Amino acid sequence: MSASGWDDRVVAHLNGAAVEVDGLVKRFGDFTAVDGISFSVEPGELFGFLGPNGAGKTTTISILCTLLHLTEGNARVAGHDVGRDPNGVRGSIGLVFQEITLDNYLTGAENLRFHGVLYGLPRSEVKARMGPLLDMVGLTDWAKHQVRFYSGGMQRRLEIARGLLHMPRVLFLDEPTIGLDPQTRVHIWDYVDQLRAREDVTMFLTTHYMDEAERCDRIAIIDQGRIVAIDSPRALKASVGKDTVTVATADDAKARTEIARGLGIEGELGDDGLRLRVEEGEAFVPRLFDHLTVGVHSINVRRPSLDDVFIKYTGRDMRDAEASVSEQMSSNAMVRAFRKT
Repeated sequence: MSASGWDDRVVAHLNGAAVEVDGLVKRFGDFTAVDGISFSVEPGELFGFLGPNGAGKTTTISILCTLLHLTEGNARVAGHDVGRDPNGVRGSIGLVFQEITLDNYLTGAENLRFHGVLYGLPRSEVKARMGPLLDMVGLTDWAKHQVRFYSGGMQRRLEIARGLLHMPRVLFLDEPTIGLDPQTRVHIWDYVDQLRAREDVTMFLTTHYMDEAERCDRIAIIDQGRIVAIDSPRALKASVGKDTVTVATADDAKARTEIARGLGIEGELGDDGLRLRVEEGEAFVPRLFDHLTVGVHSINVRRPSLDDVFIKYTGRDMRDAEASVSEQMSSNAMVRAFRKT
């Protein structure tokens, strides 16, 4: 163990990382929201936390942004210890919250200027940064309008611009598209892609949307406060291994028996038909017909997805995980009290 309290093996690995976390724990009474997680985020990386609501994503970000105190472990952001140097952390980060935090009765430009004052930025620097940022998020023509007249997507784009105004080294995006319609979500991500191309900033995303996690360089799957897998989306999907072939027939139970007898593959009966996990699904399909006597209505071949990854590493799908966490949190008096504050 090093003098700073960090595990020496972790120190060696995390040298130069934008975000460094070692054995992080957060408890609310007898409820453990974050349970001993460790990971690092490299400079310039788009890193994602993928997990159900209540899995510990927002709690972790809140600790890294100094909004909550950790219970155990260590964490650094942009080289600053979150416990010992919170001001250094706050000066190095931008944060886009789940909830809109703009002043509705200020204009877009006034919201940005006010943010600049809070960070002690010279007026000339604020002015120089505002124009390009508003242009990047497509709000130049709306800069002089009060935010209360903005759509939800426009407000989210303004918050992203605000989070970048002081040129942070790390930008935290906590469920940045939650509550937005699918089309607006796509537009938000178009702006984020532009941002990554133009700004030298590390991005830390939390999401429960699989398509957003696909955009990340690496993702950590978090469930019940623990990281159960961490790698690139492609590597995680490759770890699942097999394709899923779904066959809808006139008698799925009989088809299951015939395939098991003829091909030695045990299928799983589902609402959409008989599901088979096989290598090279497209090449496998023609072989099915040699062993089926029942009529086939449809066949679908699907490559592994992040949904499959989540099921592999947690044993349940995202919807079931969210229901389980919700029940656990609602039964804990300490957490209920905290959520009301």
